[in-house]
Amino acid sequence: MARMPHHQATTTPEDPCPLCGRPLGTEHVDRHHLIPKTFKGRDQYPIHKICHRKIHSAFTERELLQTYHTWESLRGHADIAAFIAWVAKKPAGFYTRTYTANKKKGR
Repeated sequence: MARMPHHQATTTPEDPCPLCGRPLGTEHVDRHHLIPKTFKGRDQYPIHKICHRKIHSAFTERELLQTYHTWESLRGHADIAAFIAWVAKKPAGFYTRTYTANKKKGR
């Protein structure tokens, strides 16, 4: 998926979410910085809100910067892979609250 400058939000409902691959749809769409804004990341990518929340519930900003700064590395993590398998059965506009992983709470 092409990068999206931070000031643009030009996507179509048919565009795939870069994390789960489902169509983005028209509701509950966020933008994710692969390099966190905390560390001067500027490029944003459209992503389902539930997918975005899952990423930030599982990883710290530093983990995102150092290890999980590509879609491939995110999808390769066991917790994210299990989430993708679960959310694949949901419609594009599906959203529910995402809870912070217990391992992240202890950091």
